[in-house]
Amino acid sequence: MTYVTSAPAHRFDPFGIGHRSLAVQAVLLVIGTGVLALSSQISVPMVPVPITMQTFAITMIGVLYGWRLGALTVLAWLGEAMIGLPVLANGGAGLAPFVGPTAGYLVSFPLIAALAGFLAEKGWTGERLVLSFSAHLIANILCLAIGGAWLSWLIGLEKGLALGVTPFILGAVLKSALAAAVLMALGRRASRRIDI
Repeated sequence: MTYVTSAPAHRFDPFGIGHRSLAVQAVLLVIGTGVLALSSQISVPMVPVPITMQTFAITMIGVLYGWRLGALTVLAWLGEAMIGLPVLANGGAGLAPFVGPTAGYLVSFPLIAALAGFLAEKGWTGERLVLSFSAHLIANILCLAIGGAWLSWLIGLEKGLALGVTPFILGAVLKSALAAAVLMALGRRASRRIDI
């Protein structure tokens, strides 16, 4: 007998989040905002934009949660920052980060979570290492493009690129490689568990 399986059955979901109830997904959203807040505190102070582990956490949440819940989690985290919770880099909070030099990056965050999650749902993750790396790198480049464009509008193109894009390129590559490696390991572990 031959069984035909649909594409969604192969969706990368090592924790089964896509099949959880709304209540469980709400709890996962809160946990995700906590992870984002913690990743924001892992930073290298730079002016005007610090280097943090935010983009690593954001793209990972997009992939692991799926593009919808991933983007919603990032929006909730940004909402926490807007109401004054110190969840951004270096304990940043309030409306000032959303109009200052970091505004473009903050605006890009839900978009890159959704992009990474969407590409993962199309198979760009797990054991497909090159595609997984590419998905995270594309998301990181989108973040740098939006953030760098805003910063360039504030301080000029040359300074915007020098301060808001160039210093982050190597980090984007390294974080993308780390994300791809972690997701490959998770994918292998999940497939072994399913095969048993």
